[in-house]
Amino acid sequence: MLDKFINNPGEWLKGKGPYSDVVISSRIRLARNLREFLFPVKLPVKSRADVVNKIDKVVKEAKFSKPLFKFNMESMDILDRHFLLERHLASLEFINNPKGRALFLSKDETISIMVNEEDHLRLQVIKSGFDLPLVWSIINNIDECLAEHLDFAFSADIGFLTSCPTNTGTGMRASVMVHLPGLIMTKRINKVLNLITKLSFTARGLFGEGTQALGNFFQISNQVTLGLSEQEIIDSLRNIISQLREQELGARKYLLDKQGPAIEDKIWRSYGILKSARLIDSGETLQHLSLLRLGVDLGIIKGITRAMLDYLFIIIQPAHLQKLQGRVLNVRERDFIRAALLREKLGG
Repeated sequence: MLDKFINNPGEWLKGKGPYSDVVISSRIRLARNLREFLFPVKLPVKSRADVVNKIDKVVKEAKFSKPLFKFNMESMDILDRHFLLERHLASLEFINNPKGRALFLSKDETISIMVNEEDHLRLQVIKSGFDLPLVWSIINNIDECLAEHLDFAFSADIGFLTSCPTNTGTGMRASVMVHLPGLIMTKRINKVLNLITKLSFTARGLFGEGTQALGNFFQISNQVTLGLSEQEIIDSLRNIISQLREQELGARKYLLDKQGPAIEDKIWRSYGILKSARLIDSGETLQHLSLLRLGVDLGIIKGITRAMLDYLFIIIQPAHLQKLQGRVLNVRERDFIRAALLREKLGG
């Protein structure tokens, strides 16, 4: 079934929604554990199957807004697992240790549930643009449906119990993926990120914890879950992202006003490279695509949509290229096929 996903961008890659000139997607994850089982870090591998079977039964019975399809991680090859990582549907730790783990996924990739990652359940809802209230309403409904059938590990004093103490309380991680080329090009990014950290939020790279901010993308998420309500976390993140967008748009205006010809030159050069390169690696591609997206947002580049560019950010990743080709590719082959794909999509 994963092969059907390759040519159908997930809902969160539509390039639409509020603040879509800066915000790529909004995501909320909830960590939940079952009271009758040890946490996954202590649970024997052979017992993980009992958790998967229990969740599988409940998912079939629960009245979700969309059907979920089950994927056994252990039966997947490494390429398919990395494909899920690149789609932001599974974590790196989850795909690297697949024994006794499963993923439940909606067809449009809006809803996913990792079973036996760091916690028994990692619920995720992700949508295009800046719409945390909608994301929260969807995931809260899923959580309530599951709670009707499952006994979650919960303390009346501190909230939901999780493997990592930093998730204890609401168990919520709300995150927004943002594109910040203006702040980087004006060298304001470090000041902004330091301020975000002081407000108990964190900035990670394109693929989450431990990854770099490739293509000028950052994931901004809350660090504190204990002592705050879900609504307080959402409201705080909404305020931060609103201010961050203002800073980014201000930086873009400054660049146009003070360095207009130079910025246009950078953008058109990136467009030219993407349309004509014969070999290109993923790092260079992301940098050029970032500038091209900036060009689209500023009205410099016409005839290209954000949706196409956001999809290209994902499909030029290694696992996606290999899935498209139906075989394992070495680095040089990937660079060659990536360049050909970009020329095809961008009219080179």
